[in-house]
Amino acid sequence: MRRLGAMAMALTEAQKQDLYRDGFVVLPQAVSAGRVGAALRAINAALGERGMPPERLEEFRARSYCPELSGEPSIVDLLYDGAWEAAQELIGPGAVRRVGRGQIALRFPVSGEARRPAAHLDGMHSPQNGVEAGTIANFTALVGVFLSDLPGPQSGNFTVWPGTHRLFEGYFREHGAQSLLQGMPAVEMPQPRQLQVHAGDAVLCHYQLAHGVAGNAAPFIRYAVFFRLHHVDHDAVHWECMTDIWREWAGMRDVVATAEPQRPVPSRA
Repeated sequence: MRRLGAMAMALTEAQKQDLYRDGFVVLPQAVSAGRVGAALRAINAALGERGMPPERLEEFRARSYCPELSGEPSIVDLLYDGAWEAAQELIGPGAVRRVGRGQIALRFPVSGEARRPAAHLDGMHSPQNGVEAGTIANFTALVGVFLSDLPGPQSGNFTVWPGTHRLFEGYFREHGAQSLLQGMPAVEMPQPRQLQVHAGDAVLCHYQLAHGVAGNAAPFIRYAVFFRLHHVDHDAVHWECMTDIWREWAGMRDVVATAEPQRPVPSRA
């Protein structure tokens, strides 16, 4: 598999077509084994030395495990290999805000039957996730870096509903972006896909792609770290991006223009 990173080759046209159609692209071996190992060591050391207060488990699931590590180089540096290069290519060189924290997302094995994944969009308020009620904390792209192998389903897999970024764009054009404040869009959902990946793989998703996590019936903890990327001008086009989903993606304009010649090319973002 080719490596992405400082000497990265450009993303292929097929990968960009995948992103346009499905709303995500997997970047095989985007992160070096050294960085994966450093992150795992830091997380496992923190768990062994400090443990997890039971009263904070819901907060950790919703926000981040080991929150004291989320801004440490061992975690943040996971982004700055191939996934960052890919984001710069797709969103625009210099157009992505630097990221200072990652969400450490662990999924532990369950003793009973592993639940099926449920779809959501990030940035919606819940009692534990820190998003203010009455707001939608949307962004441009979600990047996940996997620190453990997931060769089969129901292992805590990151799960996507391909094409829902475009379904939701149509829904928000009809009902308004702020309708998300009332709950997930009422659309007929496609079949979910549980990603089967290796440690060091990354996934880059459009913000508006429905995603979730499968239950973990495997014997091992699922380790991953997620990063939320914002275009530098995101605050100015916060709501518009939900009804014009490629507005912030300069590197996708040729693909979009070919697939949707009637879509106007925005003058900014």
